[in-house]
Amino acid sequence: MVQIKIFDTTLRDGEQSPGVNLNQLEKLEIAKQLERFGVDVMEAGFPASSQGDFEAVRKIAQTIKHVSVTALARAKKSDIDVAWDALKDAVDPRLHVFIATSPIHMEYKLKKTPEEVIQIAVDMVTYGKQKGFNKIEWSAEDASRTDLKFLAKIVEKVIDAGATVINLPDTVGYTTPKEYGEMFRYMKENVPNINKVDLSAHCHDDLGMALANSIAAIQNGATQIEGTINGIGERAGNAALEELAVALTIRNDFYPYTTNLVLKEIKRTSDLVSKFTGMVVPGNKAVVGRNAFAHESGIHQDGVLKNASTYEIITPELVGIQSNNLVLGKHSGRHAFKDKIEQLGYQLSEEKLAEAFKAFKSLTDRKKEVTDDDLFAILIDIQTDVSNVKRYELQSFQLQYGSFNLPTATVALTTPDGERVETACTGQGSVEALYNTIENLVKEEIHLTDFNLSSIGKGRDALAEVHVSMTVNGAPVSGRGSAQDVLEAAAQAFLNAVNRVFLRKAKAPC
Repeated sequence: MVQIKIFDTTLRDGEQSPGVNLNQLEKLEIAKQLERFGVDVMEAGFPASSQGDFEAVRKIAQTIKHVSVTALARAKKSDIDVAWDALKDAVDPRLHVFIATSPIHMEYKLKKTPEEVIQIAVDMVTYGKQKGFNKIEWSAEDASRTDLKFLAKIVEKVIDAGATVINLPDTVGYTTPKEYGEMFRYMKENVPNINKVDLSAHCHDDLGMALANSIAAIQNGATQIEGTINGIGERAGNAALEELAVALTIRNDFYPYTTNLVLKEIKRTSDLVSKFTGMVVPGNKAVVGRNAFAHESGIHQDGVLKNASTYEIITPELVGIQSNNLVLGKHSGRHAFKDKIEQLGYQLSEEKLAEAFKAFKSLTDRKKEVTDDDLFAILIDIQTDVSNVKRYELQSFQLQYGSFNLPTATVALTTPDGERVETACTGQGSVEALYNTIENLVKEEIHLTDFNLSSIGKGRDALAEVHVSMTVNGAPVSGRGSAQDVLEAAAQAFLNAVNRVFLRKAKAPC
């Protein structure tokens, strides 16, 4: 079996998804889960893009111990300097530097000749080594639309300069499996020093072929695949790593390749990324969609009951979905609660454990059974809370609405200074009335750009979860909230986003 390395770029390319705005604590939680998932390399961000991204990359580099951490850099010395400063404390730092190589990019974006592009690429790889990077990944942006002879020439040069990984991305999701595979085969056959490096594939899903293209690359010599959890990313997204991992496992009779990924961590990794990004996993998505293991047809149900393999090629347990999902209730004690969260893979400090247990007991007063999904929501909120920083807090809210009345919301908040404020506003709907009132109280210019409502678990007493994207005084920010009451969850999500702006001003790790 050929070992395929997995390069996860959820924290960089994935975060470029429209509406996604992760804070430092959320990125760190995702990074720790990616380490548990078993990726070989994680791209922590683009540190030269902002101070916030720099701080997040640096914190991840200091925390992660068993995975190579990399950061993106343009072909500029200043970008490489910033990347080194962010990554120098990592156990296994790696530079990821790129430059475009397609005719359209070189002419219209870079305004450089092919020979100038080669020289820049060589100079930046050389500079990266001088800076201290022992591992350097070089990417040919828009490789799939690059002349193959030129691509082979520049690849040979950057390998001679010290690159240890060559990445050939399908940047705009244009290529087909046949074409992409042939490009990798061409490099293997026409670049004399190609066997000195790992050959990497990075595919976008604009034509729905990211996974197929990734597998075609493997079949033609790629030894590393880049992708994201749930396939999130710019435009139509990237190759979904969980789909790749399961495909190689289930069809190992056809694909003689293996990875270091821990498949039982797939569900938790997918859920974590979905919760933090606010990007709901479609019900019909392969591997992690809620319908992936559901059978409605009577014929299918009959077959599955007689023998699961009649219609199920993947077992839920393979990807970490437990069929014996034990629940906790109002009579469950602290010891049982602690055991349960440790089974779920969480280690909390005594202070955080006390907070989580308090939230759990509060939930059991309103909900008969607390499921793993409920606990997951509680634990993630506790893990990413900055408890020692002042913020706005919701004290109470009341809504008056009916079929023929304009909805009116009355909201009371505690300000960061400890003052209680209260007012009422109207809106065309209940949520708008609620948000107009909160905006009036916090006295900030707020524009809502996205609102997403989903349920955590099943049944009438399931928790509601709301994720919002907005701009506060022009700055993009997102927030989330959960509660049994949909409107309370909506209010908490709105305030969570507002508080993130306030926390940034206080320079907290948000």
